[in-house]
Amino acid sequence: MALPMRMKGTLHKISNWLATKHCAAISNCHTKYGLRYDGLWDQAHNAEACNEIKRAVDLSLNQQLQAAAAFTSKQNQSGGDSVGMKSLKALALLGAGVSGLFGFAGIAAADEAEHGLDSPSYPWPHRGILSSYDHASIRRGHQVFQQVCASCHSMSLVTYRDLVGIAYTEEEAKSLAAEIEVEDGPNDEGEMFTRPGKLSDRFPKPYANEQAARFANGGAYPPDLSLITKARHNGQNYVFALLTGYREPPAGISIREGLHYNPYFPGGAIAMPKMLNDGAVEYEDGTPATEAQMGKDVVTFLSWAAEPEMEERKLMGFKWIFIFSLALLQAGFYRRWKWAPVKSRKMILDVVN
Repeated sequence: MALPMRMKGTLHKISNWLATKHCAAISNCHTKYGLRYDGLWDQAHNAEACNEIKRAVDLSLNQQLQAAAAFTSKQNQSGGDSVGMKSLKALALLGAGVSGLFGFAGIAAADEAEHGLDSPSYPWPHRGILSSYDHASIRRGHQVFQQVCASCHSMSLVTYRDLVGIAYTEEEAKSLAAEIEVEDGPNDEGEMFTRPGKLSDRFPKPYANEQAARFANGGAYPPDLSLITKARHNGQNYVFALLTGYREPPAGISIREGLHYNPYFPGGAIAMPKMLNDGAVEYEDGTPATEAQMGKDVVTFLSWAAEPEMEERKLMGFKWIFIFSLALLQAGFYRRWKWAPVKSRKMILDVVN
């Protein structure tokens, strides 16, 4: 019994030593292939670097497996199959597995640069079960969209009448629609003509087609924003983080001309420049137009545009839950009233008579 106890202490020291060496090896591996982590993975984590790490991990794993197999074969030939030798074999195999696990974890983390940094989670006021949109914020967000975003992005699924009762009165919405010119027709002579906009018209498109949009934006195509918060993973948080996440590229990262560094965008390089700057718009209600305030307002507006029925759906859901709760209470009462006499009756068996 003394030998296994000594072996247990020895193995504990060996495992600590292996863990230290393993961490050092992983760090050296990252440094060797130009990878580093400083809160954000650099764009230099390209596919070639990831492949180099994978090949190095596979080579290390194979070497450890071969060493473990050779050690096992030697011990089998010598006939020394003691408890301590079995523990060393298990430790060797465990070290190989842990090395492979940490190696592939490093590859997964390096892949973060390709898909963009995960967006933080923000406390949107309309996310609650019974929460509604901030309609003042929707109005300010529409103003930001008109003055900042509409020059490149379209919202082809939203009409001016959708704004009535949400952010504007009917007269205000008609006034906004009348500011645009809409091509209509044909007239009695078979010709197209332009007319002032009306409530049933959709928001105007900044470009006639996709080719014109790409030509004006250096090959990049500004997406339609009608459903953008539904079309992107973690939509509201992603859009807000993207709009407010512009920064200087870290040391060693070069961004080609015409692109801008944003860690939340897949690849880190985006064609859209930073559009939200303090004081870029002047709100009608006097709210300070800071970068964060404009980002919050325009994301609220885009969230409403993508899900305008949210408030009605929540209200209807609450009504149905209330009705079903009453029905459940009634069903429970009826069950007790119906079955209580049956379950509480007493049966007496007279075995004498």
